[in-house]
Amino acid sequence: MSHGHDEGRAPGTGDDAGRTFDALPPAPGRGFAATWWGRAWLKALEDSALDGAQLKRGRAQARSGAVGAVTVRPGRITAVVRDRDGTAHRGDVLLPVLRDEEWDRFLAVAVERAGHIAALLDHDMPPHLVEDAAAAGVELLPGIGDLEPECSCEAWDLCPHTAALCYQVARLLDQDPFVLLLLRGRGERRLLDDLQSGSAARAAAPAGPQAAEAPDPGPSVRADEAFAARGILPVLPDPPPLPAEAGLPPTLDTETPPAPGVDPDALEFLARDAASRALVLLAGALAPGHGERRAAAALTPDQDAVRMAAAAPPPVVMARLAAGTGRSRTGLELAARAWHHGGAAGLAVLEGDFTPGEALLARATAALESAWDGTGDDAGRPRLRAAGPSRWTVVGARLQLRLGPDGSWWPYRREGAAWAPAGPPSPDPATALASASEPLPPAEPEPAG
Repeated sequence: MSHGHDEGRAPGTGDDAGRTFDALPPAPGRGFAATWWGRAWLKALEDSALDGAQLKRGRAQARSGAVGAVTVRPGRITAVVRDRDGTAHRGDVLLPVLRDEEWDRFLAVAVERAGHIAALLDHDMPPHLVEDAAAAGVELLPGIGDLEPECSCEAWDLCPHTAALCYQVARLLDQDPFVLLLLRGRGERRLLDDLQSGSAARAAAPAGPQAAEAPDPGPSVRADEAFAARGILPVLPDPPPLPAEAGLPPTLDTETPPAPGVDPDALEFLARDAASRALVLLAGALAPGHGERRAAAALTPDQDAVRMAAAAPPPVVMARLAAGTGRSRTGLELAARAWHHGGAAGLAVLEGDFTPGEALLARATAALESAWDGTGDDAGRPRLRAAGPSRWTVVGARLQLRLGPDGSWWPYRREGAAWAPAGPPSPDPATALASASEPLPPAEPEPAG
């Protein structure tokens, strides 16, 4: 049955003639629309349906991958939809196209704001553009009753086949809002050409009477002069208070099973990690003197992986981080402890034995000789043996001091066959060693290095 939406219209040319999209894969356990305009499309569909059972069946068919390639032309979308028994039905859904004068009004609205054009170029459909177009009498999104179905199953209203087609089109709209504009009558290439022409014409148009009557903005001001006058500008309000803690991520523990390869615990951890990082960055931005500080160096992928490992991720994330960094599980745990005590600097001390320069080595040697002076207890002075260019091991104990490039001292403790970070750094070697000291079992043969 035909509803005549495209009667009397000349065949399209160029990309106005239509586009065909390959069949999309099944979509079990996911929504059909993530963008607001995709959801608006589905609302028009669901508001128009007289039989909710047909919608439900159509949604199930779309999820199962029963919808074939979708062809979008001005005023019409078409696809072959297969039933469970393999029977194929051609389904069409019709939508009124915009008249030329409506397109002229839409283009005039779009070129009024640079943001509208930028959004369209980015394949985005900003709500303000749709609202401004509606105010000019141009409805881009379908309303109740605008979507009219036709199907070879001869249903007189929406059937499961045309409903499945509409649900599939919502996924296409999420990917590219120009699908909607083509359905309304203009292809992407033609529309962008029209926008460019309209924008150029608007820029070249002479000022009209309204422009002549506009108040004189006064002479322009150089940027350096404006900056010099900042002291007389109104005082900005105080920034909002810093939250006490990062917000909680949404729970992903739903009745719908996750897609293969997706771990909800891992996603929740990543959301928590992002919120915690955001709070740290915000705290730094609000701290006094932030503008005078040098920006911190960006982390390398390896450093960022260790940083995440230090945040106690679930086992599946820890295993992926270990594999991605080429470390064993134990090696990654040691790296995470080093990061916990000193960030990137602590990780560098764990994994490198740098050779200090002559001046730094002289200061370090003097610090080691004088660190325990004045304690009145020579028995408490540890015997240190050089174990590398910047490492000193305590003889008879499972303790070690490591010198950092900045002259700070890092305490280490032997755990099994490895040296493990045992505390934060200190400018004083005695303080650093004390933070790592605790009752230890009898000393074992010391590992090399």
